[in-house]
Amino acid sequence: MLFRSVAVIAALLCAVAPAAAQTAEDPTGLRVKVAAFVQPTNEARTQVVVDLVRAAGFEPEIETFEGGNDRTGPMTGRNVTFTVEGTDTDLTSEILLTAHYDAVKLRDGSLSHGVVDNAASVVAAIRAAELLRSQHLGHTVRVILLDQEELGLIGARKWIEAHGLTNVRAVVNSDVAGYGDTLMYGQNNGDQSAFVTRAVREVCAERAIPCVGFPVYPPSDDRAFSAAGAPVVSLGFQDHVGAHQMWLAFNGGETNGLAEGFVPQVFRLIHSNEDTMERLDPATVELAGAVYAEVIRKLDGITANTPPAR
Repeated sequence: MLFRSVAVIAALLCAVAPAAAQTAEDPTGLRVKVAAFVQPTNEARTQVVVDLVRAAGFEPEIETFEGGNDRTGPMTGRNVTFTVEGTDTDLTSEILLTAHYDAVKLRDGSLSHGVVDNAASVVAAIRAAELLRSQHLGHTVRVILLDQEELGLIGARKWIEAHGLTNVRAVVNSDVAGYGDTLMYGQNNGDQSAFVTRAVREVCAERAIPCVGFPVYPPSDDRAFSAAGAPVVSLGFQDHVGAHQMWLAFNGGETNGLAEGFVPQVFRLIHSNEDTMERLDPATVELAGAVYAEVIRKLDGITANTPPAR
């Protein structure tokens, strides 16, 4: 019943207010798309994902799995996938674009709005797929919108168990992309990922956007893919100061220069009741979608000495 209600609301929103959703500051209506994720349950967020994927002109598949952890007990999870089909029939490997859509449950039992973590990334991933659709890539791009990341990367692990990585060329993961103009990327995903991080650096240079590489990057679904041997990078966005504060907190050691007990703003924001629409900058979501698409275009064109994961 809840799924049906959400679908009806989404349909009405698309039917009666498309012009209102698009403004000069947000020409592709990304704010409204992110706002749709503010729901009382993760099951309702699943339906929002399905509705947005269909509205973008793709056909989603829902893959259910048995997840949960010691705190929650058994829980059914749902990964939502769709593809941008490649044009080279001789290529059997796929490039994956991933982002988790579940939100964390707060101490009072309510669900975080989960805007920065991680609805914005999901909308950016769908936006990247829209941009890639007209690019006629050789590789197929599989977008995987993952459930139960907040419970321990369970959706990513279950997808890997079900599908394996033999046909995975590379993985681009997005987590925390709701505001800021500085791209952060992980460098700690093994030697197999060197060509992926190189592609990220090339995009940073060509687009002249500020980028910060992290020798140790905050954990996300990339950790599951890296542990299984896949070439992967995790990407996120922050304001310039926040990105460098995060770098120092994770990589600066005891003499990082930060005040004792200092916690970067983003870590006081996510997993709290402050992760709301007031924090969202649609320009960041648009930038993230464009950057992810460009990184994937780079990876599509890399062939020498970079075999798919085994």
